[in-house]
Amino acid sequence: QVRLVESGGGSVQTGGSLRLSCSASTNTSSPHCMGWARQAPGKGREGIATIDSDGATTYKDFVKGRFTISLDNAKNTVYLQMDNLKPEDTAMYFCVAAYSDYNCDTVDAWGQGTLVTVSS
Repeated sequence: QVRLVESGGGSVQTGGSLRLSCSASTNTSSPHCMGWARQAPGKGREGIATIDSDGATTYKDFVKGRFTISLDNAKNTVYLQMDNLKPEDTAMYFCVAAYSDYNCDTVDAWGQGTLVTVSS
């Protein structure tokens, strides 16, 4: 059984920064892929960024140049550094993990979410 625990959310002003962390606790193998998704109020859930166990990353266009995903394989922990935050980044942020593919196309576990609020 996999458990993902996020931390690091909070409230910042426009242009501010936050760093999210997510640790995967598991008694099985390490995930092939970890990533982050978010859900803004009244909207659907959307992916943001992924990183595989080799360090290859993907980003959605709306966060490129502002967000950086990184992975500590030894700790099964993924990070999301968020800079130059905008009010439209306000959302619940979820960590995801995939154990069967390197692209996070098939997500096997979701975290409970951490709230990020950006004020103007």
